[in-house]
Amino acid sequence: MNSQLLIPLILYLMAVFALAYFTRRRTQQDSGFLSEYLLGSRSMGGFVLAMTLAATYASASSFIGGPGAAYKMGLGWVLLAMIQLPAAWLTLGVLGKKFAIEARRHNALTLNDMLYARYQNRGVVIFASLALLLAFFGTMVVQFVGGARLLQTVTGLSYSQGLMIFAATVGLYTTIGGFRAVVMTDTLQGIMMIIGTLALLAGMIHAGGSVGELVTTLHQIDPALISPYGPDNFLSQPLMFSFWVLVCFGVIGLPHAAVRCMSYKDSKSLHHGMVISTIMVAFLMLGMHLAGALGRAIVPDIATPDQIMPTLMMTVLPPVVAGIFLAGPMAAIMSTIDSQLIQASATLLKDLYLNYINPKAGQESEITAKLPKLSLWVTGIFSVLVFVAATNPPDMIIWLNLLAFGGMQAVFLWPLVLGLYWEKASAAGAFTSMLTGLGCYIALSVFKPDLGGMHAIVPTLLVGLISFIAGSYAWPTRQPNLQPQV
Repeated sequence: MNSQLLIPLILYLMAVFALAYFTRRRTQQDSGFLSEYLLGSRSMGGFVLAMTLAATYASASSFIGGPGAAYKMGLGWVLLAMIQLPAAWLTLGVLGKKFAIEARRHNALTLNDMLYARYQNRGVVIFASLALLLAFFGTMVVQFVGGARLLQTVTGLSYSQGLMIFAATVGLYTTIGGFRAVVMTDTLQGIMMIIGTLALLAGMIHAGGSVGELVTTLHQIDPALISPYGPDNFLSQPLMFSFWVLVCFGVIGLPHAAVRCMSYKDSKSLHHGMVISTIMVAFLMLGMHLAGALGRAIVPDIATPDQIMPTLMMTVLPPVVAGIFLAGPMAAIMSTIDSQLIQASATLLKDLYLNYINPKAGQESEITAKLPKLSLWVTGIFSVLVFVAATNPPDMIIWLNLLAFGGMQAVFLWPLVLGLYWEKASAAGAFTSMLTGLGCYIALSVFKPDLGGMHAIVPTLLVGLISFIAGSYAWPTRQPNLQPQV
């Protein structure tokens, strides 16, 4: 185990814990625990909004799974990955301003608070809460596996040891600091991702001679690696279209991204956040996937594609610089899982416990005083459950991540978007869309019928949209006025 390799990572983790401790003190001093713990008192500026959104979006799939797929598929996968470039811009553009106005009007602290304010139906909220917990469980397992494999490859620790270190680190700082710790560490993590990406690309070009020489080597290995369609024409046009729906358009329906639209400070912050986050997502997606594809020219034979990034890091970079890069993908993984962990905690604590199991807890001073300790237990227990599930990982984590992504979009996309912009949207329409969308997605994912190269998310969202419209017309309900107040 190289100490020069680990020093930057240790320093980075120390900085993360310092931020968490600082924000924990801020939380304890704040009079409204839930508002501070779940939304950071709605105080994010434009730069922090951009960094937390981009860092949350860039996950283990972007730094580990995506480059692993590019390693197998070649430069065509890099082209495919760039389809997601406007994801942050779409999320903030579609949800941002209107979502924030309604969240403040109804004093909504969670995504499900927004759903209840719009539809006034407990069934919608309970179903959404359970679906969110199930999907987050799957995506967090992906992040735990990515972090453990990163530590395993770089440090020589066993997978179990790497998993234990990673789980303890993320679980502790998220539990300690809450949402403010998440967004502040996301800002630090975003900076580390940029440094790591630049370092790796520079090291690869130096090791390979030039980008042209690396591409020539790829052609010698397999000409299909430099084709837009990849080996065996895997990257067909229907797959490209459905991939855009899954990782770009559908991102609007991801709960941990949507909740960022409730927590920024003002309109100026929103506009700055849209520009900065789009630039950052474009840079990270291009840099990481390009490194994965060109990495095959430097390391042509590797047992597990998900190990290509840490393997490249140790191959082309000096130990200290490699340690900085190690903090980059570690930051990407941690910044996603902490957001999902705090959102899962919010769902269990606020949406289910306070609203339905013990609704008086939010008003009674004696019980309210116990909320900080209760939040620690909820977040900690959920972390332990994810840790146990991650002890038996899949070979390539990108497919599990995309499966969970699609499940969240099937449930949340149309209730969120149509609930904001369509006056006739009803609770029956929302519940019907959520139920049929999730059922369709699970059925298509399990039975895998021939869809002509198209991903299951496309027919799923179409079924969900039709169900929403049909349900809203069949069972209309009187809705509250959601037009912004002037």
